[in-house]
Amino acid sequence: MILKRAMASLVVLSMTLLCNAQLNTTRVMEIGRNALYFDDYVLSIKYFNQVIDAKPFLHEPYFFRALAKYYLEDYTGAEQDLDVAIEKNPYISRSYHLRGLCRASASNFSDAESDLRMALRFNPRNNEVWQNLGAVVMKQKDWKKAEGVLDSMLVVFPRNTAARLMRTQLALNAGDTLKARNMVEQTLLYDKFSPEVYEARAIINMAMGKYQEAEADFNKSIDLMPTHSGVYINRAFARYKRHNYSGAMEDYNTALQVEPGNFTAHYNRALLKAETGDNNSAIEDFDWVLMIDGDNMLARFNRALLREKTGDYKGAVEDFSIVLENYPDFEYGRICRSAVYRKMGNEAAASADEEWLKRKRFFAALNEKDESSAGSDSAEDEARKRSDENIRRYNEFIVSSSVSDDKQYVTEYRGKIQNRNVYVDIEPLFVLTYYEAGQELESAAQYYRGVEEINSQGLGIRKLLLTNDERALASNEVERHFQSIDALSKDIASDSKECSPRLRRALDYYLVQNLEEAMKDADAAVDIAPDSWTCYFIRSFLRYRLLETEYMNENEDEAALMPRHSAGLPDIDYRLVKNDLDRVVELASDFPHAYYNRANVSIKLSDFKSAIVDYTKAIAIDERFAEAYFNRGLARIYTGNSEEGIADLSKAGELGLFHAYSIIKRFKARAVNQ
Repeated sequence: MILKRAMASLVVLSMTLLCNAQLNTTRVMEIGRNALYFDDYVLSIKYFNQVIDAKPFLHEPYFFRALAKYYLEDYTGAEQDLDVAIEKNPYISRSYHLRGLCRASASNFSDAESDLRMALRFNPRNNEVWQNLGAVVMKQKDWKKAEGVLDSMLVVFPRNTAARLMRTQLALNAGDTLKARNMVEQTLLYDKFSPEVYEARAIINMAMGKYQEAEADFNKSIDLMPTHSGVYINRAFARYKRHNYSGAMEDYNTALQVEPGNFTAHYNRALLKAETGDNNSAIEDFDWVLMIDGDNMLARFNRALLREKTGDYKGAVEDFSIVLENYPDFEYGRICRSAVYRKMGNEAAASADEEWLKRKRFFAALNEKDESSAGSDSAEDEARKRSDENIRRYNEFIVSSSVSDDKQYVTEYRGKIQNRNVYVDIEPLFVLTYYEAGQELESAAQYYRGVEEINSQGLGIRKLLLTNDERALASNEVERHFQSIDALSKDIASDSKECSPRLRRALDYYLVQNLEEAMKDADAAVDIAPDSWTCYFIRSFLRYRLLETEYMNENEDEAALMPRHSAGLPDIDYRLVKNDLDRVVELASDFPHAYYNRANVSIKLSDFKSAIVDYTKAIAIDERFAEAYFNRGLARIYTGNSEEGIADLSKAGELGLFHAYSIIKRFKARAVNQ
């Protein structure tokens, strides 16, 4: 009897441990996906590793670890994980889709095509898979097959702009600019507000030599999306062809304001400066180009010519010599270096280059084949692509001749490698954290004296920041927070009535994406210090983030992650967030971010009027609160007050949120066409 009871107890204990293991594995999986959702790729991999170690027979952790590696551009590692995921469950469309993207990114287009077709077999109405399949087939330069894929896609998605632009590119590849233009005109019937369509028509107009029409279309594209540097670069070329050099220079400058590290803008601006006689400034641009790409011989040759013009003969010879080491039969380079040597008084070196030229021309006259010739200039187009390294084209501008970038693969999965258009959404909540990504312009709205008081008391392991632009943690930072959690857990065990360790551990849990444990500590902190605005503020944004991730996990479709501010969560959950912010406002009535965050919650509850009131209070406290202007502008537009809404967006743009201008122009364009 005793033995039976012992055996029964052992069975119950084993089942309990098994359930706990299952629960823990599920929890770790959720935390890993939370980290993935908030772009903490390195941290998410650590969590998925734990799940794989505990339950290697599951396919999901391999898939999500592969997704994190894909975002980190580790395509080989991602593909290996997806091989395992597919082996464990060969019927999941998203696994084939992601492996296809990895293989395409590694230029393995044939296998990528096979994977994408398999993904469509299990999910034939996935728009992104169709589009990526078209791009992969185009990369194989099988135009007939690509045409068949895109035509099939248009049967399923007849209004898909991307597919129509890819069909337009096929017509351009075949040299049929008239057909390409007709395709774009048809696309405009379906999509009048796509900047890409107007850009495509502009590129076609340039190919037809219609630079005035091209510039007009580039103008429309920029009106709809003024933050795309490539459009400014291409419009600059259209302006250059119309001899509007000042306008072209303005476009290159604007492109570099939008994207300071744009290679093409620096290169083309240097050429234009050289052509207009601004030699020293042109050299500065070529210096930047060569700092980024020291092997760019075209830039180096241009800089050599400019160095000669500005009297830097030694620098010119150095650059000419490097170019000639790479292109030893480049005759014009020999001529230029010989001239500089003569200016320096180095007759022997000048004579050596001239003697080489004489022998070269003598053998050419005897019809000796020049094995190293770079080709004739006449065979080249007037504008070149960046990939064209023909040294004879050293003085030609770089432009895009493609209306559809077949290297840009699309995915529903959220991640920084996506190059999406500006999504019309409110600016996110402000939180207390130790890390921020940093913006081009710092906003004065990120300061609050109460946060400085907290920092003076040494709440965290480093200075706390008030930001809505968080960044992912580095691996060493993740480990630091895990160590902090261990240390604080000991402090809390010895003194459970102290508030500060609870808040610090709540932030540590938050930063390693364990939101449920963070909430437990925040609840405890509120119980210990019910009159502390800090406790309520931290708990409010922790609960908000927890609701986001819960909704994402419950409403997953093909692992696509929903926009951060989607309607549909239960009102009662958001009202708990709002209740905490009500207490923050009571305890810290001069805290603008509390009003701002409460307004964001009101928008979640579709209470736009209350949101406008709170944004207005935040602005009254801090008149330079750009995010509050931006969100109030959207709220006003949504409630029918477009004039004041656009004025708010304009103010937000003035204060540094430049994407506000894009949204202003979209709303104005819609108003005109309604």
